[in-house]
Amino acid sequence: MDQLPNMRLTTQRQIILEELGKVTSHPTANEVYDMVRKRLPRIGLGTIYRNLELMAESGIILKLEVGGTQKRFDATVENHYHIRCTDCGRVDDIDIEVQEEINEIATKSSDYKILGHHIEFSGICENCSRKKKVVH
Repeated sequence: MDQLPNMRLTTQRQIILEELGKVTSHPTANEVYDMVRKRLPRIGLGTIYRNLELMAESGIILKLEVGGTQKRFDATVENHYHIRCTDCGRVDDIDIEVQEEINEIATKSSDYKILGHHIEFSGICENCSRKKKVVH
């Protein structure tokens, strides 16, 4: 977290970053708001949204916008993959090696200058699998 790009880390942003760094659940802005409010009770939801967007634009955090659900935020900015539960929407990191050769393949297959890639796997999380077994 020392490689912060050109952005002043205000107290609010520092606390947002600290709270995001404590979890691996890739929270929504509302969930970040609930986490940060425990330390900054007077902070507004709009302030959280603005700071998350600015921090994502600056590369301090990642904004995940896949799967047509709410945006989620991640304190891990290194290239990595995610897996989303198709039942509950939960998002987790998936611990597999990043496939850099995909960028080369895409470069050869298009006229684009490839900057990178994002892969999201989908499946059913352990909690939802357990619930389905109980229901049936």
